[in-house]
Amino acid sequence: MTTIDITLKVWRQAGPSEPGRFDTHAMTGVSTDMSFLEVLDILNEQLLAADVEPVVFEHDCREGICGTCGMMINGQAHGPENTTACQLHMRSFDDGQTIVVEPWRASGFPLIKDLMVDRSAFDRIIESGGYITVNTGSAPDANLTPVPKDAAEEAFNAAACIGCGACVAACPNSAAQLFTSAKLAHLNLLPQGQAERWTRTEAMVEVMEEFFGSCTNHGECHDACPKDISLDFIAMMNRDYLVAKIKNRRLAGQLYP
Repeated sequence: MTTIDITLKVWRQAGPSEPGRFDTHAMTGVSTDMSFLEVLDILNEQLLAADVEPVVFEHDCREGICGTCGMMINGQAHGPENTTACQLHMRSFDDGQTIVVEPWRASGFPLIKDLMVDRSAFDRIIESGGYITVNTGSAPDANLTPVPKDAAEEAFNAAACIGCGACVAACPNSAAQLFTSAKLAHLNLLPQGQAERWTRTEAMVEVMEEFFGSCTNHGECHDACPKDISLDFIAMMNRDYLVAKIKNRRLAGQLYP
């Protein structure tokens, strides 16, 4: 088993209105087979043994699926590999390396404590329109609504977004267009999602703009995304938003002349 010695500089902040600081910890004999979160677990065990409050960070599945383990590692969202922090292994670092760990830095993600931020703005975006209307009753046959193969594949690619927030953290403008466009595309591309397509698009984009900055095509969001969500979805969202503004206003004129 290969081991390395590292130095961790971890951001500590008791709350959003409290001053923050970096604490430095020397970690010896770290197995290169460990995940980054396992190293934080070991650090917290050492802190507890020394009667020091452990580092607060989010985690859940530890399988790269849930998206809760977001953090900046050496200035990169999720670290040097194109994966989630829980799937980042210590073999990606060098012996003797100093590793700086920070929370997401974005106004739309206010800090809660240490490495944990409030990402409920993403929930607000989804709540505003991330659903489809279905009729109650018995389930329809699986092949009742034909779905073109290309549309199904693109919708699946969009649905791969895990909502981790790396795109926002990496963006110089703290924009959430990649997340929002993925959540829109996986519904807007399918026949079942057409009933709310235009109201969904307008609502989700405008809620997004309450919390996050504007996209200026840096492309950092795509580079940081652990699920490789395509920038094409942003172009699709922008197009649908323009169409939605026209269609929704025409509909409003018909309903309320």
